Amino acid sequence: MSAIKTAFCAAVASLSLAACSTTDSWDPSQRNAAIGGALGAAAGAAIADDDLSGALIGGALGAAVGYYTGCQEQGGCFVGGKQVAGRDDLVYDNQARRYYYVDRGTGRTYWESGEFRG
Repeated sequence: MSAIKTAFCAAVASLSLAACSTTDSWDPSQRNAAIGGALGAAAGAAIADDDLSGALIGGALGAAVGYYTGCQEQGGCFVGGKQVAGRDDLVYDNQARRYYYVDRGTGRTYWESGEFRG
């Protein structure tokens, strides 16, 4: 591992540890997204041949997975501190054979995983 990769991974690891101690006021989706993004960026940079693209891809995937697990932990999806959907709001799409939420504020729909539906 090159010196740049080692320094980058050490910086990301220390920042994620610092973030863990200051996330008490965050909701689970925010906390998990931040931690997942930091850990994903560190892992992506360490594994990929190109440090930057590996960190970007790993960070994005880690943040998405972290947000999703936090959303499940809360029992619904929240945006800006407001609940946009809860377990009671799930609607079943027979054609896609998947559940989705409807954002009450905008009318937009999101799959149960949080991915934009339409």
